[in-house]
Amino acid sequence: MHRIKEIYKWLEARLQLEGPLKDAALHPVPRNTASWWYVFGSAAFTLLFLQIVTGILLALVYVPSAGEAWSSLNVLNHQLELGWFLRAMHGWGSNFMVAVVLVHMAQVFMFGSYKYPRELTWVLGVFLLLMTLGMAFTGQVLRFDQDAYWGLGIGASITSRIPIVGGSLVHLLLGGPIIAGATLSRFFALHVFVVPGSMLLFASLHVWMVLKLGINEWPMPGRIVRRSTYLQEYHDLTHKEGAPFVPVAFWKDVIFSGAVIAAVAVCAFVFGPYGPSGQPDPNIVQTVPKPDFFFLWIYAALAYLPPSMETPFILIAPVIGIAILLGLPFYASEGEKSWYRRPVAVIVLCTVAISWGVLTHLATFTPWSPHMNAWSGDPVPPRYLHDATPLVRQGAVVFQSKQCRNCHAVGGVGGQRGPTLDSIATRMTEDQMIRQVLQGGGNMPAYGKNLPPPEVTALVTFLETLHPPNEPPAVDGSQKEVQTSQIVASSGSKK
Repeated sequence: MHRIKEIYKWLEARLQLEGPLKDAALHPVPRNTASWWYVFGSAAFTLLFLQIVTGILLALVYVPSAGEAWSSLNVLNHQLELGWFLRAMHGWGSNFMVAVVLVHMAQVFMFGSYKYPRELTWVLGVFLLLMTLGMAFTGQVLRFDQDAYWGLGIGASITSRIPIVGGSLVHLLLGGPIIAGATLSRFFALHVFVVPGSMLLFASLHVWMVLKLGINEWPMPGRIVRRSTYLQEYHDLTHKEGAPFVPVAFWKDVIFSGAVIAAVAVCAFVFGPYGPSGQPDPNIVQTVPKPDFFFLWIYAALAYLPPSMETPFILIAPVIGIAILLGLPFYASEGEKSWYRRPVAVIVLCTVAISWGVLTHLATFTPWSPHMNAWSGDPVPPRYLHDATPLVRQGAVVFQSKQCRNCHAVGGVGGQRGPTLDSIATRMTEDQMIRQVLQGGGNMPAYGKNLPPPEVTALVTFLETLHPPNEPPAVDGSQKEVQTSQIVASSGSKK
């Protein structure tokens, strides 16, 4: 013990950490804030460290290359001792972190903790929420399975719609015009270095400001926040009714954080890691793969929007939402904190929570959701192939193997996300079908880079046969008029 004390004195003489640490541990907080409502921030910080530790251990095995990423995850799942549990802890830790950060933001909003003088603390919290979601998305990409591949393709497609800089951003994210080896290296750098480093910096500033400005007092009705008097009132409150953070409030943080880590471990042990699913293959078109749980609401919202509203929603709604969150503490920096006297705040939070829950629920089962079992499901009805030419039969194979029936029904069987195709030939001409397949449109992705020209030709030839027997296929009116004019002109010249 004497030797340990000597080492401690030697380090303290040079680092001089005892004073700042003692001040942080014993800083007074309002006694009524030492409650279970104030434990979510500490739990989020604990989960961040869990993600960093498990992420470092995973990075020792994970290979961020297009050819090896999928295999290295399977090595972790099946060959390394407890590798699957490490992956599961990291995956479920991400889910819990998103949930805890969202709950913490909701609690701060309801308690009016964003008001003066804690405006910058709230702003940093907003950025931490966005970076938490960014960590979740980049982590999904690093699985680099079939869902991750196509999910990244959809994300790149959304990014490309940004005016002026969209194309440059896609090249910056993907390392080129297509998803390749450079793409995974860039997302690995984002997930392992850029985003976690930024989160540590922002979280440290967040904690520093909490220590310096104090923990928000319990929002009592009638206790008005005024810039001219609040600091003195808070000082008087902590002086009269304050208690040291350690141990009065600290023990609740420790218990709750420990319970959250235990819940992560239980979920990891019971449910295991996420994926990877099928090996990424651009030739296997899986239409609109579902994202991870916390992004499902976006998936449902975009599906319900009319095609004309999809791009404006993607480009405008996030900007408006982030601007409102960042501007909130400056617009409403004074006034009541108690939710009893802020009915608008209660209505807004309830509306957002219910909308998020409903959209997430709808995204898990709605009839327009793709059914990813086309190849193993019912085949194309035989009546569509009676007396069919070899090219039409080849088109039916393409239609089945490329899983078009995930979203489109034929003969009453298939997905309901896209229109039924039993009479598609009466609604679209050959050129329109080719354009739709190659370029996409509405909620349909573009498949021009994933279907070679012979398969496109065969597929469209098959689709041209899908019309009721008593209805002729659609004809391009302009071409028909040109042909008629040519016939008339030819008849006149013969006369």
